[in-house]
This record gives sequence, C-alpha cells and structure tokens, in this order.
Amino acid sequence: MTYENLDRKLVNALLGDGRASLRSLAEDLDVSVTTVSNHLSELEEQGIIEGYTPKVDYDKVGYDVTAILQLKVEGSALPEVTDDLRDHEQMISVYEVTGDYDIIAVGKFTDTDGMNDHIKELLVDPAIKESNTSVVLNAASEHEQFELDVDD
Repeated sequence: MTYENLDRKLVNALLGDGRASLRSLAEDLDVSVTTVSNHLSELEEQGIIEGYTPKVDYDKVGYDVTAILQLKVEGSALPEVTDDLRDHEQMISVYEVTGDYDIIAVGKFTDTDGMNDHIKELLVDPAIKESNTSVVLNAASEHEQFELDVDD
C-alpha cells in the first residue's frame, strides 16, 4: 500500500468513526500504531484533517428553521461582510460565490422570529445592496461527507 493510499484509507476510517483509537485504526489498516500516529499528525499539520467534532442534529436541539441567505454586496466590502457572517454562531456555512449574488450563507434558527431578527440586523449594513432569503422546507441531505477514492 502506498502512503498516499494509507492517508486516504486513514481519512476514510475516521469518517466512519472519528473516535476510533490509534490501535483500532492500525489493526484495520494493517500497519503499526506508530505509522498511524505519524500519518495522522502529518494530516493534521497539513490541514487535511482540521479537527474532531460531533455531528449535531440541530433540529433535535430546537434549531429547526434553516435559512439560505443570498446577498449582493459592495465589492470592497465583501471580505468584511463575509467575516461578519462567519463570526455569527448560527451561520453554519458562508460562501463567496459567482453568479447573481456575492455571498450565500446558511443559518440555523430556533424559529422564524429569530431568523427574521437576524436578517433585519444584516440589512442595516449599507454594504449589503440586495438580499434574498429562502427557508428550507425539508433537508433531503445535510452535512454529508464522502470517502476519498483509494487506488487498489
């Protein structure tokens, strides 16, 4: 097995169980614990693996309103508006995009009043020229990750 394949297999194993021990990963990948530890450290240093966090079902903890915000902003203000959105704890994704809008952000809220209040706070920013908000009716797929391709 090439080291590139080992790294990909290690990432895939962690996608399946982010709490797996070094020993169990080593057994599953048929390498030593030291090899797993070294490769894992390298993947973390390179920023390929950015951390280990639980997958939260926000609906089950009361954040059952998902809003998709599309914003047009003044060109020079794009980084500032993006940073402001990213810093808001209820925004789970913020993207600078091409097309009709400059930013797309996805937020989770406990109710439509909370969503509405947040949007009104945003719209007082003179750098935001236009907005369009969609409320998600049903999340058919959310927070999905995929396994990396591994050469045989």
